[in-house]
Amino acid sequence: MVESHPQYFEPKPQVASRRRTVTLELEDLSLQLATDTGVFSGDRVDPGTRLLLQEAPALPPGAARLLDLGCGYGPLAVAMARRAPDAEVWAVDVNERAVALCAENAAANDAAGVRAVLVDAEGDPVDPAVTLRGFDVIWSNPPIRIGKPALHRLLTTWLDRLSDDGRAVLVVQKHLGADSLARWMDEQGWTTTRRTSRAGYRLLDVSARPPSPGTDP
Repeated sequence: MVESHPQYFEPKPQVASRRRTVTLELEDLSLQLATDTGVFSGDRVDPGTRLLLQEAPALPPGAARLLDLGCGYGPLAVAMARRAPDAEVWAVDVNERAVALCAENAAANDAAGVRAVLVDAEGDPVDPAVTLRGFDVIWSNPPIRIGKPALHRLLTTWLDRLSDDGRAVLVVQKHLGADSLARWMDEQGWTTTRRTSRAGYRLLDVSARPPSPGTDP
């Protein structure tokens, strides 16, 4: 996270653009990613994102709709698309600069399945023709620093867009409340498992919660 540029969760970052390129090396992938100021972790692939990419369970065969929630410049979305080339990978963010970079990085790294989409703070796509639900897998390094009430609203919106047997993997810094967030998700009906911890981060597996009585399928 780039603390000096909190605009990463603002729709229109006011900080002046200063583009650069970072390299993401994984066992199965080597990606060159364009970044910029005003987006999340614009000077490197942050350790939490790297942990998720290294330790998340393999994408299930046949998963058709995947989501990178809070995509930034797209390291998760691009990796998902490369690992599951037949899937649609939706990459969403409120930050216009981030969404544009994600689309650029997908094209530059042969990740044709990525659909980079700008959303508002409520999770609604700016393009009303886009439907964002029914996801088989969600990966996210969620924006903890937006504050607990806003974070809870964000996760409620998007975790309830999982398919009936969908799963999410979240990476959260332990000292920023990973365990309390896991307890909250359990209390709300999402089954949450602490998968692994490393370098001050915790990886959380989250299962879709059953629909409330009377809720349309």
